Amino acid sequence: MQPTHAFHLYQTNTPTTMKLKFSLILALSITLIATTVWELYWRNQGYYPTLNDEKALWSMERAKVEEASDEDVIILGSSRAYFDIQVEEWKEQTGKYPIQLASTGSSPLPTFHDIVHNTNFKGTVIIGVAPGLFFSTLMPEAFPWKRPQSKIDYFEDETYAQKLNFRLSIPLQNNLVLISADEEEWSDDIDLKALLNRYRIGDRTGSPEYPPFNNFGDVSIPRNMALSHRTETDKDFAQTVIDVWNFEPPKPPKSEQDSTNSKKPEENKPKWPDKEGTTAFFMEDLKTFKERNGTVVLVRCPSSGKVRQGEIKDVPRERFWDSLVKVADIPNYHFEDYEQFKNLECPEESHLSKGDADYFTRELIKLLRNDGILNQ
Repeated sequence: MQPTHAFHLYQTNTPTTMKLKFSLILALSITLIATTVWELYWRNQGYYPTLNDEKALWSMERAKVEEASDEDVIILGSSRAYFDIQVEEWKEQTGKYPIQLASTGSSPLPTFHDIVHNTNFKGTVIIGVAPGLFFSTLMPEAFPWKRPQSKIDYFEDETYAQKLNFRLSIPLQNNLVLISADEEEWSDDIDLKALLNRYRIGDRTGSPEYPPFNNFGDVSIPRNMALSHRTETDKDFAQTVIDVWNFEPPKPPKSEQDSTNSKKPEENKPKWPDKEGTTAFFMEDLKTFKERNGTVVLVRCPSSGKVRQGEIKDVPRERFWDSLVKVADIPNYHFEDYEQFKNLECPEESHLSKGDADYFTRELIKLLRNDGILNQ
């Protein structure tokens, strides 16, 4: 190639190359500025970074069961066992973290079944009993069953790429508000789907709408959930959560109910709550777990206000809790039976504040030690 020709090519390509570099720098600058503005805007609205309570986080905790010893403790249940038994406080008192596998809005039965039949664990399992969920159903497609089962399925099928992706996301979740993709799909999430869902165009049904369900908990590692400071201190915000707990969807006209019921034979109608079915299912797994010398403890965490009144009406203690502990014949602790627990108030009627949850955890450990379930 002649030198003059090479010089000509250099002159021709240099402006194009410089334009590409400028475009790249400009695009990166705009992205950085837009991201910073978006992050600062939401922080100014009172948001702060917290982990997403997702399947990958649960799976990371579930993996610990594979190597757990007889001295380990697993916590199962719904959100009350998740909020009210604080893992940092547990470690402070016992020197070791429990394995937290409770799941919001879930029956503990699928997870207990998984541990009994898919692991060799024979330590202690603490099961939080929220009566409306523990006794809810055995139907695989029902929400209280499907949600924990989906976590179990995710654990069994999780790939190395998914594990790596989640672990790499943890620093971002802990430092950036805009990394928000919680599986709960809270009404106050800031992803595009949640923002679009906040807009309503008129009243299309004429029926009361399900109230907005705002995020009221903070998640951390090792897997732990605590009531948010806002829920504890802002009564108006706490009331939005209470409204969800106490919401009763309108019933269809009696003629529609009669028509629907007439199409289903009595034996095919879903039972809710299914006390007999759920108790029998639990007892089968309990028998198997006892045979390998495992220990199971039942714990009824506090509730208050209208939520507690609703439980007294719909799932009364005498028929549900008392019946269960009688046939199970295992250690059990109901908050109403203990002076230190029975007057605890839940800010949103269903979960303890962070301070009270730490206290509940400490006092529960004392009871477990006094009864010889935990080592001194």
